[in-house]
Amino acid sequence: MLMNELMLEGLKLMLLGMGSVFIFLLMLVISMKLMSKLAQFLEPAGVAPVAIQPHLSTPADPSLVAVISAAVAAYRSKHR
Repeated sequence: MLMNELMLEGLKLMLLGMGSVFIFLLMLVISMKLMSKLAQFLEPAGVAPVAIQPHLSTPADPSLVAVISAAVAAYRSKHR
């Protein structure tokens, strides 16, 4: 009879523990959903994205192109 009482007591304790964890997790899920709705409510209206205009490049200066080409050629000749 003592073993049966211990088993019943263990079963009650297990159900109490599992039930309390289940209730805690349920409250956690509900609070997360409420906070999500609150955050959506408090979030300011989205700002429309600004269209970025392409940068119009100026015509390349021939002397600048020559200097850059010479620098690239010098670098390539030293690092081969």
